[in-house]
Amino acid sequence: MNTSTDAIGLDRKSVAGTAYLKWGILALVQLLLVSIPLVDRLQVQMNGIVVPMELVPVDPRDLLRGDYVIINLAISRVSKDVPGSETVEAGDPVYVGLISEGKGPVRPHTVSRLREGAGELAIAGTVRTVADEFIQVDYGIDAFFLPEGEGLAIERMDKSRVLLEVAIDEDGQSLPVTLLVDGKAFKSDGTF
Repeated sequence: MNTSTDAIGLDRKSVAGTAYLKWGILALVQLLLVSIPLVDRLQVQMNGIVVPMELVPVDPRDLLRGDYVIINLAISRVSKDVPGSETVEAGDPVYVGLISEGKGPVRPHTVSRLREGAGELAIAGTVRTVADEFIQVDYGIDAFFLPEGEGLAIERMDKSRVLLEVAIDEDGQSLPVTLLVDGKAFKSDGTF
């Protein structure tokens, strides 16, 4: 009788152990899936070149993350005078080659459908609209999060005082890193 009780006890322990193992594996798989975008962000931040960009901020709020500044990059509007801009159409994926003049903001110097044609420093985007004098390019950088209550301060500032440092990797992927006010870091968004 004692032997059969021991066997039942062992079976219950192995069933419980198997259930814990299944839940543990499920939890690990979920953690891996959640970490995939974070790894991409980390790669861009670690390997990317950080460049300043002009922007036009506005101040909305996100209930979960606090205040944020809507990003409207000056390089989103590319003149038709920039080589390559006359050959693209709305919806085209493009690489906008950038040049820097000292510590000032970068500016577009070429547009290409291929990464190789855009030069050493290029940001990937999608052409949204094509007009007579310019093309509008979306780079996927549309918000910069700030602690609650600080977005209003940025909204009230003269836009010429505010720049956004953006990390750009070799493939043109980009992410916002630091908001600069008068050349000094105001806040950092998502730095690991």
